[in-house]
Amino acid sequence: MSATDLLSARVGEALLARGWRLATAESCTGGAVAAAITDIAGSSQWFDRGFVTYSNRAKQEMLGVRAATLETHGAVSEATVREMVAGALARSGVETALAISGIAGPGGGSPEKPVGTVCFAWATACGGPLARTLHLPGDRATVRAAAVVTALQGLLDEIGRRPA
Repeated sequence: MSATDLLSARVGEALLARGWRLATAESCTGGAVAAAITDIAGSSQWFDRGFVTYSNRAKQEMLGVRAATLETHGAVSEATVREMVAGALARSGVETALAISGIAGPGGGSPEKPVGTVCFAWATACGGPLARTLHLPGDRATVRAAAVVTALQGLLDEIGRRPA
């Protein structure tokens, strides 16, 4: 079992212990978190759905991200992932959600937001969202893989802050 599989299984165990279900809202990872989760047998007991919202239009239509947020802060921002995670919670009715938006490269970066900039948010129905921005090194595949691990670990940490 890979490290990502083990982490996904731990997330599942934590969610099952609370009777919670998860939704994901992904941009730069293109559904890779949902794929990692659904690689785990029995994940249908705790994983509800994934939103892959690669374009700004999809973020607005599927998750309710405000145009003003995208215009002011950009798609890769803590403001945007906070709205993405809130939209995933609201549109799915689950107890917890995570969101990711970033610049995996090799192009698309800027001095303010270089390649490898990835924003994450986690929320539960009883609290949040918590957002964080990281600068992940490496090529496109490495950035995306690290983003999946970071998202899952952050979710596990967030679940751990809530009583079982």
